[in-house]
Formats: sequence, C-alpha cells, structure tokens
Amino acid sequence: MIYDLLIVGGGINGCAIARDAAGRGLSVRLVEQGDLAQGTSSASTKLIHGGLRYLELYEFRLVQEALAERELLLAAAPHVIWPLKFVLPYEKGLRPVWLLRLGLFLYDHLARRKRLEGSHMVRLAGDALGAPLRDAYRVGFTYADCWVDDSRLVVLNARDAAERGATITVGARLVHAARQGDRWRATLAGGEAIEARVLVNAAGPWVSEVLEDALHIPSRKHVRLVKGSHLVLRKLFEGPQAYILQNPDGRIVFAIPYEQEFTLVGTTDVSYGGAPGAVAISDVETEYLLNSLNHFLREPATRDDIVWSYAGLRPLYDDGALKASVVTRDYAFDLDAPEAASPSLSIFGGKITTARRLAEHALDQLARFLPAHGAAWTASAVFPGGDMPHGFDRFLDDLTRDKPFLGDELALRLARANGTRIFEILKDARSLSDLGRNFGCGLTEAEIAYLREKEWACTADDILWRRSKLGLHMSDAQQQALWEFIGA
Repeated sequence: MIYDLLIVGGGINGCAIARDAAGRGLSVRLVEQGDLAQGTSSASTKLIHGGLRYLELYEFRLVQEALAERELLLAAAPHVIWPLKFVLPYEKGLRPVWLLRLGLFLYDHLARRKRLEGSHMVRLAGDALGAPLRDAYRVGFTYADCWVDDSRLVVLNARDAAERGATITVGARLVHAARQGDRWRATLAGGEAIEARVLVNAAGPWVSEVLEDALHIPSRKHVRLVKGSHLVLRKLFEGPQAYILQNPDGRIVFAIPYEQEFTLVGTTDVSYGGAPGAVAISDVETEYLLNSLNHFLREPATRDDIVWSYAGLRPLYDDGALKASVVTRDYAFDLDAPEAASPSLSIFGGKITTARRLAEHALDQLARFLPAHGAAWTASAVFPGGDMPHGFDRFLDDLTRDKPFLGDELALRLARANGTRIFEILKDARSLSDLGRNFGCGLTEAEIAYLREKEWACTADDILWRRSKLGLHMSDAQQQALWEFIGA
C-alpha cells in the first residue's frame, strides 16, 4: 500500500495532523518511536490558554489564534478540558496595575469569548481567593483559561484518526527514508518498509535528528530545545482556583489544583544543549519553583511536600532570541519539495492549544501534493467521548445514578478520561467485580484491556503516567502487581 501521508511522531502535532488528514479521506500512517505523548506532549503545564504573558512579547497573532482555539477545544472535548479560574496577585514593583488591566482587556477581547468569564479586579484581603496568600497581597485580578489532560488529548486525536482510517503504530522508530520518484520509501527499526506520497516530520525534540539522520535533508530552520520542569506537591490550598505568580525575572509560575489531592507548580525555562531524550528537574529548578511559590504563600512549601516531578523538552522554533523565556511559542514549517520529487514537511514549535489549527495549516501547505480530498472539518467536530449535549456535569450525574457501584471518585475519574466512551469499558457491568480484577483505585482488567486494545498502551508506565495519573495514587505494591500482570 502507498499511503498519502507518513507522519513521524506521536505527540500532539503528529496526532492532530493524522486526525485531520484521515477525516478528509486521505490514507495515513503514523509512527511513534515510543508511546503516544511520551515526550513533550505529556510534560506540559496542562493548560489550554491564550498565553497571557505572550502579549508582552507582542505575539498578538499567536494569542488571538490560541484564544479562538480555546473556545473550540472546550466545546469539542468537555471531558478532558474544562474552565479554570486564575488569580493574579498584584506585586508592587513589577508590572503596574494599568499594564495588567490592559493585558487582561486584550486577553478578553482579542478573540470571541462565549464560554468563559471575563477578567475582574478583586480584593484578596478577606476573600477566600486570597486566603492562601500572605497579607501583603491585598488586590489582584481574576481571569479564565482552561485545564487539559494533555496526554489524553493526544490519545483522543489518535483514536479519532484511527476510527477514520489512519494506522497508528507505537514502538516504531524511523531509521531511514529516501525519495524514490514520486514517493518516499521509509524503513523502520525491525525492517518494515513503508511507502508514502508525502512525509511529515512531527518528531518534536527529534525533528532535526529526523531531518539530518533519517531523511538527509539540510534544514533552513532550526529547533531550540528548552527544558520545562514541574513539581507536584501535597495540596497547598483549598478551592478550585489556580494562581499565576509573577517573578522579578519577568517569568511567571503557575500553582494549579491537580488530581484532587495535589498542587502542580511550574514551569521553568532552561536552555538545553544536549541530545533530545528523557530529562529531569534539577536542584536549581526545584529551588526556583519553591522560592517563587513561597514568596506568595502564607504557609510555605518545603521539599518534603514534593511527591513527584516531571520535565520535558520544548522543541521551540529558534527565532534568535537570547533568553529561553522569550523564544517564540509560535510554530514554523520547513517544506522541502524539489521539482518532480516527493515532498516533506517538518514542524518546528507549536503548542497543545494550537495543534488543531497547526494541522489545518500543514494540510493547506501539502494540498497540492496530495490526491483530491475533503475540506477542513475539525473546527466543528467533537473528540471521541465528547458528545455531551447537556454538558459534562449532567453526564456525570446520569452516570453516577445509572452505575452507582462505581462510587463518586471512580465515576469522576473514568468520566473525565473517557467521556461517553466509558461504556466501551463498562458494557453491561452491574458491579465492580464484573469488570475483573481491581488493581487499586478502581483500575480494573476491563479498563486495562480497553487501554491496550483501543489506546495503544503497551506498558504499565503507559497506563500509570500517560493514559492516567494513577501512578500518583496507587501504592508501590499495586503498581508492581500491574507491572507483573502486563509483563512490561
């Protein structure tokens, strides 16, 4: 078979392009060297947002596009994306009140806003929103953005692509690809050969390595790797609100409610000069995040409060900025299309928020090289499990009423992860025991089978840290039992 598109990389960009292309009737093969979302796409701050700070960098087009996408995505995936109120304390000596007001006014009006509330100035003293903060913070602002389960959104893109005809292969590393007339012939580790009319390099941090080592194409654009690290701490404050905290270096740090029991704190921006791969938070980054947090908190956090940390490499488009924190978060394409030869498109940069729009732009770039196909369609399409005409809360109420054996916590976790697809796991179960062995936290054999058969989960880590965050909740013994059951 000759595919229309061969996509290298199973992060948010690759999976979004696969989804869009398959829905237009194109034949698609996506290959990922590890697990879906194993790299950058599961190491984000978990936000669908316009990027308030990007206004200072005059990235108005990027912010406008991201704000418009925020509305579309909230409607398309209400199970994995939901509104989140942010509190921005005013810090004397940093950004003046008039500048914060102006920035938030632009944030409210750069794109049409239907589902989220606008910004407000608030008195923090005596208000529950100010309770976690030191007395010095008496006024601030609130605005709304969205939370996202990043790795689940990647999987939903892949799931939708597969249901529209795409072939998704994990654990498949591209070794070599060469043009043979009007097609690419690619070889995977293990020897499988694939032929395709167009090759899309969406390898994230590995985009330059794929270009140079596998495709042997010199690039006119370059990737700049920036490490972003996060801490997960024991729950630091009550309430559903998040905090956006200003720092003297001009950066901001988020403190966000996480997994009911924790607080997520991040992120850092550290230039990274090594080879792409797994990275970890440094002591310097840990200290930076704790100091930033404790400058604002009434009750300081310590290293003893840390329960987990994670780090990832952002493959930013290198625009020549000197500081990592001001490198553009926009994306760029490098189209290599010699006359009478099969084209390749390499992707630099991008954000989870704008991945759907990036996919549309990518297919616009490639349209003239592809067979006749359908028009853009994803702007009005829901993701798998997102068909909830009465909203998520109503769906959850109906689920807990109809399946009382789940209990409130498990019903919420499964509904958030799967939306209406939950019934592909539950089927006709009338008790928890009908779902097979319970490995802890309601993770049953039925759910494991679904994740392996429908969502490409191969190892226990895939399940514990990307298809879910059960690794934060399950005991060591429970996790070991899962490893033994899966055998990987």
